[in-house]
Amino acid sequence: MSESKNGKHITFFNARLTSTISISLVLFILGVIALMGIVTTQLTMFVKENIGFSIVMKDSAKEAHIKRLQKKLDTAPYVRATQFISKEDALKELEIEIGENPEDLLGMNPLKASIEVKLKSDYANADSLQWIEKSIRRGTNAIDNIIYQKDLIQKVNDNVRRISLILFVLALVLMLISFALISNTIRLTAYSKRFIIHTMKLVGATPGFIRKPFILSNIVNGIIAAFIAMALLGGCIYYLMNEIDNFSTLVTMSSLLGVFAIVLLMGIVLTAISAYFAVNRYIRMGRDELYYI
Repeated sequence: MSESKNGKHITFFNARLTSTISISLVLFILGVIALMGIVTTQLTMFVKENIGFSIVMKDSAKEAHIKRLQKKLDTAPYVRATQFISKEDALKELEIEIGENPEDLLGMNPLKASIEVKLKSDYANADSLQWIEKSIRRGTNAIDNIIYQKDLIQKVNDNVRRISLILFVLALVLMLISFALISNTIRLTAYSKRFIIHTMKLVGATPGFIRKPFILSNIVNGIIAAFIAMALLGGCIYYLMNEIDNFSTLVTMSSLLGVFAIVLLMGIVLTAISAYFAVNRYIRMGRDELYYI
């Protein structure tokens, strides 16, 4: 008799272990997708915040006007950073690039002073730049030209939208697949206890009373699976930080905690919903039906 009980306990333990591991792998995949979304967002912000424009000043522009304009830009909500480049600094940079001094050939410095402006990521688009250009030109005649790469900005934004759509569709598909896999895993557990469910019905137990232990048990499984998935994600992130330079700048501690929170929440929600529907199926069945499924 004791050997029979031990065999049942081992079978139950193995089934629960298999279920937990299966759920943890599904949650790990969901965590990877969430992590990819965060990395993509951070990369997008980095690229956009390195897109800017140059305000080329007239030769007649006084230093006081230039400083006033730069101070105005520094306080603007769309500006991340500004840098003033004098005619002399621009000439030195060009000399380094071409290997000779243009002033020696032309007898004059052909370059003009400029202010390099880096935008905040939310404003790095063609529409915002048109509005920003008009705003900067308003109230001053010291500006000769404003130069920015409109095609590059448009291409970056198009690629960002395309990648975001792909990740959204991928996350949605994986959510559906995850729900199906977790549902099947939990359904197998409920299937093995279908006669216990029927017996509970016969003694007058309400559907809510029958569902409760199954749902709680699977939520515990989901939480354990979530922590296993977090450990796997943590190991992957640690490996990537060692292998890829500056990867830690893309995945901050707050964003990592956000991913872990998503994994834990999915572990609880998906297992609870799956257990609810799995047990409901057997609650609605008659005794004869239980033998033919």
